[in-house]
Amino acid sequence: MTPRALVVAAPSSGSGKTTVATGLMAALRRRGTSVAPFKVGPDYIDPGYHTLAAGRPGRNLDPVLVGADLIGPLVRHGAAGAEIAVVEGVMGLFDGRVGDGAGSTAQVAGLLRAPVLLVVDCRGQSRSLAALLHGFRSFDPDVRVAGVVLNRVGSPRHEAVLRTAAEEVGVPVLGALPRRDALAVPSRHLGLVTAAEHGSAATAAVDAMAELVAEHVDLDAVVALAAPLPAGPAWAPQVEAGPPVRVAVFGGAAFTFGYAEHVELLAAVGAEVAVVDPLLDEELPADTAALVLPGGFPEEHVAALGANEALLAAVRAAVAAGAPVHAECGGLLYLCTELDGVPMAGVLPARAAMTGRLTLGYRDAVALSDSPLFATGSRVAGHEFHHCAVTAPAGPAPAWGRRGGVPEGWVHGRVHASFLHTHPAGHPDAVVRFTNSARRVPIDTT
Repeated sequence: MTPRALVVAAPSSGSGKTTVATGLMAALRRRGTSVAPFKVGPDYIDPGYHTLAAGRPGRNLDPVLVGADLIGPLVRHGAAGAEIAVVEGVMGLFDGRVGDGAGSTAQVAGLLRAPVLLVVDCRGQSRSLAALLHGFRSFDPDVRVAGVVLNRVGSPRHEAVLRTAAEEVGVPVLGALPRRDALAVPSRHLGLVTAAEHGSAATAAVDAMAELVAEHVDLDAVVALAAPLPAGPAWAPQVEAGPPVRVAVFGGAAFTFGYAEHVELLAAVGAEVAVVDPLLDEELPADTAALVLPGGFPEEHVAALGANEALLAAVRAAVAAGAPVHAECGGLLYLCTELDGVPMAGVLPARAAMTGRLTLGYRDAVALSDSPLFATGSRVAGHEFHHCAVTAPAGPAPAWGRRGGVPEGWVHGRVHASFLHTHPAGHPDAVVRFTNSARRVPIDTT
């Protein structure tokens, strides 16, 4: 069975594409259609809700981080056994990396040759919808805007005018969602709070979106709109497995920013992955030989993390014994001596604090120091998204050099800690290097 694919996009952020995409995934699943969920870009929050909606791992598609050639193989891998792949876009349809638009929803739609279902916030407009649709449909001939969902429609009269406007330019209307104040809060939660943190309220939000979409969107027309994925190989971890080694990966509500392919690569190279929830677990699994501390929102759980002194001590002991550590963003904060004044692991001689300043964007970086992940001179594409500041520790070497920027991150012994998020599918050799590094020193954390 060749899965079909559809991209859900919008003219801009805040148009309602997350509500439509997530609701569509859940509504299709409810009626027995197997759905593979995807998100364009480095977003870690929406995939958590996609996982709840589809019952399959939410995955990211980012040509900047993994290269355009991997997008098709990654979709074929993630959609194996599914009937339809629903891809939620990022920002506006043509928005991507500042300057060249790389990584945009339009680029991903073109690579997959998938039709675009445009979600338009129709508040404050009527016939102008025709001009908007005409512009988005004609801007790039390689991107096919094949249908529209009207969102936040004010009345039956408003809907009728909008449908007429869409007919003027030949874009089918596949649904019309009324204004629903009740969805405002869940929508904000999708942008601010991860599914793991939001618990039962996240499930309720997904249910509400599914009901809204099922009632107001023509699901049969949406499925018919989807196009078969282009033929080609599926992504698979092409690495040689070595002797088993246990790798502890932090998870739970505080550390949710990871990629499904990371764990798959670790397993392929011979790692026995053990998930550790630092809000609940007080020790590392026996025979832990390496640690992966992904990003997340540790600052939202800082008191509980700091109170788990037994696990903080176990992490310090593992590092002292030589365990390699891969820490990104939130993981970096956990390794500092303190976060917002609360004592943390103290692996790095640095203090971390939340600020009101957002650091955001893609980064081209080169490794400045040898580490368990990268050799000096290795080049990567990464992404930063944080509101944190970390005082520069004395002693550790910098992890990354960036064009036009100061060195970032630190390599401290066998610890690689940085704000920079990288996608392991784009750098599988780093996962091999990291796991092999864990095999060199037997670790006893008991």
